[in-house]
Amino acid sequence: MKKLALAGFLLGLFGLITTVQAADKDDPTGTWKWKTKFGDKEFEQSVKLELKDGKLTGTMPGFGKNAKDTPIEDAKFKDGEVSFSTTRMQKDQKIVTKYTGKVSGDTIKGTITRPDADGKEQKTDWEAKRDTK
Repeated sequence: MKKLALAGFLLGLFGLITTVQAADKDDPTGTWKWKTKFGDKEFEQSVKLELKDGKLTGTMPGFGKNAKDTPIEDAKFKDGEVSFSTTRMQKDQKIVTKYTGKVSGDTIKGTITRPDADGKEQKTDWEAKRDTK
């Protein structure tokens, strides 16, 4: 009976350790980089994410010489899914871009949704890689 109880305890402990390791593996904390095309130009983009006490926060670097970092908004991380948005001004117009994706190790795969020049919703697939440097 003692052997059976010990085996059950060890199996339960192993399951807990495996679950914690899996949760750490899919933690979105880090700097993520990907490439995006606008017209015929390709740009490298990045976002810095931090998951602390169940709350996701982060920033995206701005564009241009005097650009400031843009904080992410409406950030969520649950069951390996990450979502957030950014609001930037472009020619006196607010542009809200929404990011969603599934974290798997050092990769996020998902969709970026933003308005095009006519204000219509445009969706683009994205695949970000965690900067491990």
